[in-house]
Amino acid sequence: MSRVIALCFLLLAAVLGYIHMDSRPVWAPFLVQELTTLEVGNADKLQPENKLSSKTKASTQAAIPNPQLDWLPDTGAASVHAASLIALKDGSIRAFWFAGSREGAADVVINTAVLDPKTKSWAAPTVVIDRVGAEKGLARYIAKLGNPVPARLADGRLQLFFVTVSIGGWAGSSISTMISDDEGSTWGRPQRLITSPLINLSTLVKSPAVPFTDGRLGLPAYHEWVGRFGEFLRLDEAQVIDKRRMSSGRSAIQPVMFVNAAQDATAYFRQTRRAGQPKQIPVSHTQNAGQSWQAATDLEIANPNAAVAGLTLQNGAHIVVLNNIEVGRHRLVLMMSNPKSGQWHVVEVLENDEALPDGQRKEFSYPYLISTNGNDAHLVYTWDRKKIRHWYFASAWLTQAYSQLPTQISNESSAETSAETKGVQK
Repeated sequence: MSRVIALCFLLLAAVLGYIHMDSRPVWAPFLVQELTTLEVGNADKLQPENKLSSKTKASTQAAIPNPQLDWLPDTGAASVHAASLIALKDGSIRAFWFAGSREGAADVVINTAVLDPKTKSWAAPTVVIDRVGAEKGLARYIAKLGNPVPARLADGRLQLFFVTVSIGGWAGSSISTMISDDEGSTWGRPQRLITSPLINLSTLVKSPAVPFTDGRLGLPAYHEWVGRFGEFLRLDEAQVIDKRRMSSGRSAIQPVMFVNAAQDATAYFRQTRRAGQPKQIPVSHTQNAGQSWQAATDLEIANPNAAVAGLTLQNGAHIVVLNNIEVGRHRLVLMMSNPKSGQWHVVEVLENDEALPDGQRKEFSYPYLISTNGNDAHLVYTWDRKKIRHWYFASAWLTQAYSQLPTQISNESSAETSAETKGVQK
């Protein structure tokens, strides 16, 4: 009975929300840029192998750096999770993550730290906001914090989205946001995103926002109460001016978007399907800049109800980081697709505890990817809930991985193609 009542409230909220947002500005196309203005250094552009001379190939091969590994700074907290990244105007990288005695505890805070590209070292972490500060700023009771996601507004300011819970578990969440005028050193007062005029609950965020040509942002979000599905929020700073369903039912959350063109984008989801249903990656597609989404064929890569991170490189290739197993989070890989064949191939096994007994396996989860120039990739993820691991893949390394991808469609399962098979081991 309680489920029926909750469903009725949600339906009423959806109708009122549609009426409330129906008169908002028309949708703009996605902003598609060949190269971000936050370019760092003079990184070379990715290019197919056959466009390089033999002399250039030999020189590039000798100069290819291995991926760089380090850790985000230790805060002394017993548990850390949900790291994210954003490039700063001076070429630095700012990270965010939450830390406390455990996920959902009252002592959880959102931390930040900055990576200096010259020294390649992380500065000491600072606290962005804690539960008490969120309560004061939002003027409402806050039980716990989570999932910080940074974005850059069209005017250059930073915006941080994060999840707040006032009642219940994560299903009782809402999204709050703050804006910084100084690249994240200080933040303004938090505000709550109003995604529904009646029941503003069960809305969470995990993945990066995408820009529109009119300067507004599109934020992939998701629900976990009654249904488990993705939504696409169109924002004017802290105001939700429209929202559209990206998936349906109870099987797809935490959408990550790949913008392919001004009107075209694809979303991959973390699957939350029942036993007996495919443990693969649900997919949705839009051809009108996010105004409507249609379910597509699953990406035939295993997913154990775990988050997926994705990124489009300047040459059009997509990369993802995920747990490509059906059960557990003890294996994490970097995969890349060739735009010609559309197949996915493992290009680096990042973590793998498969050989260990179940009780000794660690969790590697919640990956997050960004690029500073369209050619490189920074990755962070949770390492056994005790640390945050950071990887950097230089342009030359990704160029090599891309050049070694098969260009012909084969009958071999691309999800099982190993880094060792393609010779791009670390």
